Amino acid sequence: MGLDFRTATQSAALLLALLGWVLACLTNYLPHWKNLNLELNEMENWTMGLWQSCVIQEEVGSQCKDFDSFLALPAELQISRVLMSLSNGLGLLGLLASGCSLDCLRLGETQKGLKRRLLILGGLLLWTSGVMVLVPVSWVAHVTVQEFWDETLPEIVPRWEFGEALFLGWFAGFCLVLGGCLLHCAACSSPATPASGRYAVTGLQDHCQQLELKQANPET
Repeated sequence: MGLDFRTATQSAALLLALLGWVLACLTNYLPHWKNLNLELNEMENWTMGLWQSCVIQEEVGSQCKDFDSFLALPAELQISRVLMSLSNGLGLLGLLASGCSLDCLRLGETQKGLKRRLLILGGLLLWTSGVMVLVPVSWVAHVTVQEFWDETLPEIVPRWEFGEALFLGWFAGFCLVLGGCLLHCAACSSPATPASGRYAVTGLQDHCQQLELKQANPET
């Protein structure tokens, strides 16, 4: 049962981490970190991401433009770009490391210690990847709230609000962190001991072999 629990925990953690990594990649490139609705023109909406901004019009559709300069971006978007890109890379390495160390794979069966270390490394990389998603998403959300309630701006000035990518990023980060924690739990749990029937069959076979040897060499 211990082996089944370990295998189930590893599989669930890997699937959860894979889901989080895919959502984190989408969060990185979606231009929906911030939304801006213009009261003067309700048919036109603006969205902003880490890499481009878009204007959505009912008649024309969506038109996006990449940012011209990285240094011209606000500090939170600059750091978020770096952290999200690092998160995607670390998440991929974590998935590869933990995928190669699953108990259900026959790869490296004789090197249990190496597989356990790879499992711990994969969990650590995935946990770090999740934290590096939660930090920029929460930072951008915090700045958006501050700017929204900034009393120094006139009320007529439009305010940016939360975009769908922020909620997607929070969910992706929690999935990665939870997947990494489950992998650590699976690595720390002890493997199941083989069934006693297996030992009995092995012992019976050894006893029969000893009897055959004694019959073949009676003087010994």
